[in-house]
Amino acid sequence: MRDVIKPVAPPPAEGPARMAQIIYFLYLAGLVFPIAHLVGVIMAYVNRGDGPEWVESHLTFQIRTFWMFLLYGIIGTLLTPIGVGFLIIFLVYIWLIVRCAKGLKSLTREAAVADPATWLW
Repeated sequence: MRDVIKPVAPPPAEGPARMAQIIYFLYLAGLVFPIAHLVGVIMAYVNRGDGPEWVESHLTFQIRTFWMFLLYGIIGTLLTPIGVGFLIIFLVYIWLIVRCAKGLKSLTREAAVADPATWLW
């Protein structure tokens, strides 16, 4: 008799963790294609509640990242006429990159975000 090789099912967190990873990459792509931010936050809301607790912390972190990025971006845009807005917008982009990098780092370690409610990183 021949041995039948059965496919091994992926670990339960692989699907939701992969989705969180895609959302981080969408946020980074949003720096070039702004619509990607909107797609990312919609995906985060849709996938909320589908994974283990450590992945849920990433989704919460990502949702908060979107709304804070929007708030900081609006403040920067409103302050552009007095010159300081350009600096704020530049810092907001740096802030987003750092948050995504830290989130991806903890995601690859299969660890929860240390403080998903933080306003910094």
